Parts: sequence; structure tokens; C-alpha cells
Amino acid sequence: MTAPTLPQGTDDTNPPAPAEQPRRVPVRDRYFDLLRAVALFRVVFYHLMGWAWLPVVFPSMGVMFALAGNLMARSLKRPPVQVIRSRMRRLLPPLWLLGAIGVSGMVLQGWGPNSDGHPGWWWFHLTYWIVPLSDPPYADGLHGVHGVLGDDWAAELAGPLWYIRAYLWFVLLSPFLLKALRSLPLVTILSPIALSAAFEFNYLHLPGERFPSALTDFSTFGACWILGMAHQQGILQRIPRYMVPSVVPAIACLGLWYALTHGFKEGHDLDDIPFAQSLWSFATVLLLLHVSPSWSEWPRWLRPFDRLITLLNSRAVTIYLWHNICILVASTWWDQLWRIDALEEHVSWLLNSSWPVLAITWLLIGSCIVWFGWMEDVAAKRKPQLWPDGSSRSRPKTRRGAHAG
Repeated sequence: MTAPTLPQGTDDTNPPAPAEQPRRVPVRDRYFDLLRAVALFRVVFYHLMGWAWLPVVFPSMGVMFALAGNLMARSLKRPPVQVIRSRMRRLLPPLWLLGAIGVSGMVLQGWGPNSDGHPGWWWFHLTYWIVPLSDPPYADGLHGVHGVLGDDWAAELAGPLWYIRAYLWFVLLSPFLLKALRSLPLVTILSPIALSAAFEFNYLHLPGERFPSALTDFSTFGACWILGMAHQQGILQRIPRYMVPSVVPAIACLGLWYALTHGFKEGHDLDDIPFAQSLWSFATVLLLLHVSPSWSEWPRWLRPFDRLITLLNSRAVTIYLWHNICILVASTWWDQLWRIDALEEHVSWLLNSSWPVLAITWLLIGSCIVWFGWMEDVAAKRKPQLWPDGSSRSRPKTRRGAHAG
């Protein structure tokens, strides 16, 4: 009987190795995507309406820092230098695009080295538009463009940049925070709140403005960032389930009580009371992470919003950087309608309303996504897209030669 012939290049004593397993793509946590989208929408809503209670209903900045901290902790499975370089690469190019347009406009309106009487410092401070270790400079009191852009537009442009500066510092400190978190979890989580209390009750005084402002941001939102890291590391999951719902109301009530007893009102909200902000944001983030259902797919009731939430997450940096200018432009356009006598006489209630301005603002934000959002793809080394709402991935791909049935 003839032995079976083996295919050429094989060995009966060494069977062929199995095919290499395809690399698994990390599954997005849709719950976190929802929180980020709600946070962005609330930021825009608040900056237009100015209602003091909005940061109480949903402390967007604390939530955004917590989500970023969670992502940073997951990335730190790789070498820290590599992770920090990657985060800076994703963060800075959208800022550079904003700076190139904004600073050029300021210079065209007369802003320059002699504006503050210290030409050397002016040039040095401009480097903060490249690496925002401190707040980038801007021109005060610039006139706008009549009917298009309101006055003092540079201040509105620079307004959101504190978040970029704080985010960058959190990224740089994350390797050290993660080591401290693994060694002393409770002390590390609570230390920013203790620092906030030290500032609030005058136990700590620092000279100057730039360094204290950065440290104040850390003391206000650092606990949220570290909570995000703790959630990713599984530290929060080790807390007994009953403890978080028991402790959170007491912390939240303390923060709210402190705000109410220290001038909390319209025009003086949580952002102006850092200690109250730190307590309230910490309590809210802790509860949201405790509830965290970790959706790999959308629940049925959220599926209609998939493309919108995906878009907001894909262009989070662009939306945050440009939304203040969009609000200013929308308000300037809307104010021009007061010049139409018939509208002023018959629908003055509509001209006084902020809701149409909100709709125009989101239309302008959509245009910024198209015009400037591609920079986020370039920064992430992805193929640039004008409108990344995830619709392309949902389209079925037909193989060549296959017949559509």
C-alpha cells in the first residue's frame, strides 16, 4: 500500500503552524462616548445661556477630564514617553490651526510686540500657542468685524484654551500619578481636593499668576482625572457596591452647600468657587463611573443617536476649540435683525430669545467641523474625513464580481 503523498513543503512530524490571529481592535465604550457627547453639548449650551445651574446638573469639565484620565491609564500599558508623545501629537495640531488663524487676525488688527511694552516677552509668550504649558497670550479689546464678528473676539477665542493647558499638564503628570495611584490609591485620589482646600482656606499662597492658575486647575479637576485612571485600573471596582451611593450624596451636598454660602448665583457659579467645583465634580464623576454599564453596543433607545454621538466624539477637540467663536458670530448675526423695524415691532420676543442663536451656533460648529476638523485626523495619522459620523463603516462592502441581489 502506497503511503499518501504530502504536499510539497510540509513535514508529517511538524504540522503547519496555525494562521496568525487577526489583531483585535479595542472595543469602544459607548457609555463613555455618551458622557463625552453630553459634556460637549452642555459646554456649548452653558457658554451661550450662562445659566448657573447647568454645571450643577452636569459638571462637563470634570467628566471630560475623567474620561481622558481613563483613556490615558489604558494607554500607559505602553512606554510612558511613547504615550505622552502620542497624546501631544493628537492634541496640539488642532490648537496650532486655531492659533495660526486667530493670531494672524490679531496681528492684522494691530496686535504686536509693542502691545504690552515688553517685546521680548511677547515673542516668548507666543510659544505657548505651540506648546501650551501656560495660557497663550491674546489681544485685549480688539474691535470685531461689523455685522459678522463681535468686539473682543480674541478673548472669546482664547477662552477655552485653559482646558488644553490643563489637559497637557495632566498628560505629562500621568505616569507619576499612575504609580502613586497603584501604591496609595485613596491618598492619591483625594490629594487634589486637599490641595483645593489648602488654596481655599489660605493655607497655601503662591506668587504670580501662571503657575497658581495651573495648580488651581489641578486641584479642582485632578481628582476627576485620577478617578478615571482608577476606574480603568479596576481600583474603583474593588470598593463595596453600597459604599459609593452612601458617600457620594454627602460629598455632593457639602460642595453644593459651600457654593450656596459663597455667592453661588447667576454670573458667579461653580467655576468661580474652585473648592465647591472640586467636591461637586468629584462626587458626580464617582457616581457616573460607579454606575458605568460599559456598553459595547448602543441600547435600543440610543441607536438613533449613534451618528450624532460618533461625530461629537470624533471632533471633540475641534468643537471645544471653536465653539466660543461660533457663539460670538451667531450672536452678532442675530443682533443684526434688530435693525429691521418690522421684526423689532412684532417679534421682539423672538429677537430676545437665545434659542435661535443656539441653533445658528450649532450650524456654525458644523461648518467648523468641515473646515477645521480634518486636522484631528491628520494628528491621529488617519485618513482625513469631512464628516466622521461613522456612516461609512455601516455601509456593506460588496466584493468585486459579486452580484447585488
